[in-house]
Amino acid sequence: MTLRTSLRQAIRQFSSTARACGHTSNIGKTPIPIPPNVTLTPSPTSVAVRGPLGSTSVRLEPYMQLAFPQPNVLTISVDNAEEKKQRAMWGLTRTLINNAVGYRAALEEDPRGTIDGGGGQRLSMKLGHSHNVYVPIPPYIKAEVPSPTKIVLGCTDKHLLGLFAAKIRKWRPPEPYKGKGVFVGNETIRLKAVKKK
Repeated sequence: MTLRTSLRQAIRQFSSTARACGHTSNIGKTPIPIPPNVTLTPSPTSVAVRGPLGSTSVRLEPYMQLAFPQPNVLTISVDNAEEKKQRAMWGLTRTLINNAVGYRAALEEDPRGTIDGGGGQRLSMKLGHSHNVYVPIPPYIKAEVPSPTKIVLGCTDKHLLGLFAAKIRKWRPPEPYKGKGVFVGNETIRLKAVKKK
């Protein structure tokens, strides 16, 4: 019995299988590709991102390090990946920097009988109410209306863009019976069957 126990210990000690060592963030360790028309200016407390749509900055924690393994690739690392807060902020900061590089979203209204138009610095939309809905466009949002049922928004910050898109969507969320409403991007909903008596 002692022979088997020592044999098991020996097999475990000299196992050839790879073992996972330490914690890591799968999102945080992913490199960020930088487009040629975007410039990054790192400082000890933040990263400034400047591109054709504008500029923004992302705050850095003191335990984060930035590296450029290639001229157009950025990687982020932390001092101690074993700490849960550092690991969480690692992935969050990487996502915020990646979103600051630039993003576009399309807001589509159902094509059955609605007309969307731009009225100067505000959007004038017919969303099935008895009146037109006017939504002012913030200065950091670029809006285009390529067709009567489509609005294309652009911004340097994905977070601010998502908030503005949600503000527009709130006026007429998609309903599950006829499928009408404001859809963000490639959003789809499952239609419900009407209850028949």
